[in-house]
Parts: sequence; C-alpha cells; structure tokens
Amino acid sequence: MKTLALLAGLLLAQEAPAQSVRIKDIADVEGVRDNQLVGYGLVVGLPGTGDRLRNAIFTRQSLIGMLERLGVNTRDNEARLDTRNVAAVMVTANLPAFAQSGSRIDVAVSSMGDATSLTGGTLLVTPLLGADGAVYAVAQGAVATGAIAARGAGASVARGVPTAARISSGAIVERAIPYNLAGRDYLRLSLRNPDFTTAERIAQAINRAHGGGTARATDPRTVLLALRGRDPMGFVTGVERLRVEPDQVARVIIEEASGTIVMGSSVRVSTVAIAQGNLTIRITETPQVSQPNAFAGGTTTTVPRTQIEVDDQSERRMGVLQGGVTLDQLVRGLNSLGVGPRDLITILQSVKAAGALQAELEVR
Repeated sequence: MKTLALLAGLLLAQEAPAQSVRIKDIADVEGVRDNQLVGYGLVVGLPGTGDRLRNAIFTRQSLIGMLERLGVNTRDNEARLDTRNVAAVMVTANLPAFAQSGSRIDVAVSSMGDATSLTGGTLLVTPLLGADGAVYAVAQGAVATGAIAARGAGASVARGVPTAARISSGAIVERAIPYNLAGRDYLRLSLRNPDFTTAERIAQAINRAHGGGTARATDPRTVLLALRGRDPMGFVTGVERLRVEPDQVARVIIEEASGTIVMGSSVRVSTVAIAQGNLTIRITETPQVSQPNAFAGGTTTTVPRTQIEVDDQSERRMGVLQGGVTLDQLVRGLNSLGVGPRDLITILQSVKAAGALQAELEVR
C-alpha cells in the first residue's frame, strides 16, 4: 500500500506542472501596473529626410519656438527657414510600477509630418506627460530605426519602417508614482481572464497555504487577500508561487480574413453527421480561326470552341462524429473529410447552427 501511495504521489507530482500554472502568470496585484506617457518633440540632424516646409507647418512653428527659447530670433527670416533636417515626432513610453526618480526607461519615437526617414537623427529634450498632465520623465538621445531606405530616379527600396524609431534607456524618470504596500490591510488580485471557477481555485489554494480566511473571491476577476500582520513582500511572493489549474469557457475563435481557427481543450461536439463538397464548373474557351481556300471567295472567321467540365467532388462521403468527442478527435474527424481551413470555418458554423457544437463560436 505504501508503494502504491508513493507511485500515485509521484504521478500526481509529474502531472501537476503540466496542468497547473503559477498565480503570478494569470493574475496581477491590483494597482501595480505601468502608466503611459506621451510627449511632442523634434528630431534634428537628419540628412535632408525631415519634414518639408510647405506640408509641416507645425514643425516650423516648433523650431521657431525652440530657437527663441535659446535666444535666437528667426521671426524676421521665417520664410527662409528650412526644415529638411528636422522632423516633428511623438514620443511615447511606459512608466513601470515602482520606478524611482533617476531611473531610465525606453521610449518610442514616431514621425508626425512627411519626413521620409529618422535614421541618423537625435531627439532633443522632450518632456513626457502622464494622463494628469504632469511631467514624469524627460527623453533625449540618438534614435535608432533599424530600417533601410534608398531611393533613386527610377526605383526605391525600403526595409522596416524608417519613420519609427526607439531610444534604449532614452528617458530619465523625474517623478515617481507612489504605491506603498506597507500599512495596507488588504490586497486585491486581478485575474487577466475573469472566471468564477479560476477565482475560487485561487482563493482555495491561498487558504490552504496561508490559513483559512486569508483569501476570498469577491467576483470572477478579483480575489481579496487579508494582509494584516503579514510582511507584504514575503506574503505576495509566496502567493505568486502557488500553482492552480485555471478553468476556461469552451470557445472557438474564427478569423475569417486569415482562415485561422483556434479551439480550446474544453470544446465538445454532440453526435452529428457531416458531408462536405463543392460544385466546381470550369469553362475553357479555345477559339479557332477558319480560313477559306485561296479562290473560294469566302472570308476568314473565328470559330468558338468551348469546353465545360463539372466537378461535384462526389468521392467525398458523409462522416459521423460521435457525441462527446474531444478537440483532438474533432480535428482528426474533420481532416478525414479532406477539408481545408476555409471549409472548416463553414462546417463549424453549420455544426453550431445545428446545436451540436457545445462551445461559444466567436467569428472575427
């Protein structure tokens, strides 16, 4: 009996990693998240690939304003100002949680005007604003597009997007967003894919590891954790390492544009008979020229020659899928009919209409 119990424990231990996942992979601590930043700036030093003066008026105005702040007056010669080496850009970044003042983050730079390339340019000092309008970071540095663009008189070639670039560690955080774990009585876990069963399993796993009453599922997305009297870092770390088996709704996702079909493991099909076939009519025109003899006095005419072929794919037969088949059996059964992705989409829609597909069918 001890040997059997040991073997059973080993089998369960081997199967658990394949069936369960860590809580940190399916849930986030509420409030611990990134914040989006955005700013408007100028990229200079371009080899004539910047914004054109006539089309990008905002580039010229921004350049004039920047030069005036540096003590250079260009208002009198505004008409002669050339912006071919300058491009107006939007700068975006994500401010991660717990980022402190002085730390660096990556930024993305995208052209706004009619610049053809940002390769070789340098972004000037650009404040990055949050949703509240406050400055949280400042970006500056040489941009890197990773793209190639060349143009001649009769042809051009481009690889990548030369009007979009990145600056690695190109922004310095000036203001941190405060979030304090210490002193809190409760924390909330937010599930990335809300589900009643998964939320309840998470609460049960936490209660088994840290005592009853520690966790409670309040809705399909939220699990409430009691933090009173516990070390926040150690407690959250222990919770994240726990493993649970997430549940999911039986769903079939269909992308008609690309012919992509994705089915979950919980999809089941009741007993149904399927026959699939297409009627193909092929018409081939092969005109022939009829020319009379030299002294016949007739005229040269074109005689039509039409060949019609009908293919009803009669070799395909009706197939029967028994009730309660699994996803693997469903796919193999449909493939045995010789259908492709496009035909499979139509079949799944018809099976759903017949009430035999026990899953949600989502067509995008």
